[in-house]
Amino acid sequence: MESQIQSLQTKALEAIASCIDESQLEAQRVGLLGKGGELTGFSDRMRELSKEEKPRIGKVLNEVRAAVTAALETRKAALTAEREAKIFEGVDVTLPGVSFPAGAIHPITQLLDRTVRIFRRMGFALADGPDIETEWHCFDALNTPADHPARNEADTFYLPDGRLLRTHTSTIQIRTLEKMAPPVRIIAPGAAYRRDEVDATHLAQFNQMEGLYVDEDVTLGDLRGTLEFFFRELFGNDAEFRFRPHFFPFTEPSFEVDIKASALGGGRWLEIAGCGMVDPAVFEAVNARRGDHALDPERHTGFAFGFGLDRLAMIMSGVPDIRHFTDSDQRFLSQF
Repeated sequence: MESQIQSLQTKALEAIASCIDESQLEAQRVGLLGKGGELTGFSDRMRELSKEEKPRIGKVLNEVRAAVTAALETRKAALTAEREAKIFEGVDVTLPGVSFPAGAIHPITQLLDRTVRIFRRMGFALADGPDIETEWHCFDALNTPADHPARNEADTFYLPDGRLLRTHTSTIQIRTLEKMAPPVRIIAPGAAYRRDEVDATHLAQFNQMEGLYVDEDVTLGDLRGTLEFFFRELFGNDAEFRFRPHFFPFTEPSFEVDIKASALGGGRWLEIAGCGMVDPAVFEAVNARRGDHALDPERHTGFAFGFGLDRLAMIMSGVPDIRHFTDSDQRFLSQF
């Protein structure tokens, strides 16, 4: 049997070396090492040998199997290299390569990332909430009366089940207050939806950044200081501010924020944000929902603010039409 095994090795190595493609090589592998292969047959015949012959013949069989396996792997690597070389035949590697343009982060996302970093330096945590909301979270908890225009179907996207697409990210503030007791200091960026006519300054879906801070002894000075720090980090130390009295159902007093800065063209005031001190009615509504008195209007105060990221990006980059941010036009986006 030993001579037969060695003779098989010689024949197998010659056959493997003469294989011209991978299919022939696979046939050789199966014919030698497969379930019915010749070497496998010799392994099955080992039981016929005497105890004295088994170690010697077993050693020879293992050596032949290892040699055949190595030859198969070497030939396979050679055939693979030959096949890959044929693919590149005629290719001039000295020609310049094909360049692929690199992408970039969308300008709205760039601004969002920058604003989040600034607010986090002031201790604000990032909060999130669902885009599809209930009327309670979107209006009732925010002291918005039933006859308010924003609750009209002409202004808001309602779903058949009575829920709606949130009209502002103030809903995230309410959901946070439902779960947490003061102190609460969060920012709430995200999409908002309103039935606005789409034009150069309006979209039906836009991006907001809102903030909320509730604790003991929070004052209007804290609100102004927070916004001044934020906008000066954004526009430079020469930025000037003014608060104009305004009305929002969920803050009292309420203000519009105007800013003037050289980074924004210098000489004119621009309305940039809304803000105010949280109305105690909001605390009472959330307490009723929580079933406790975690937000005590006699002890806790807070401020809230909000601004549109799309509008802010328009102002900062001088973009005249808000629709450019959603058109996916490479000529526009490549500028950022």
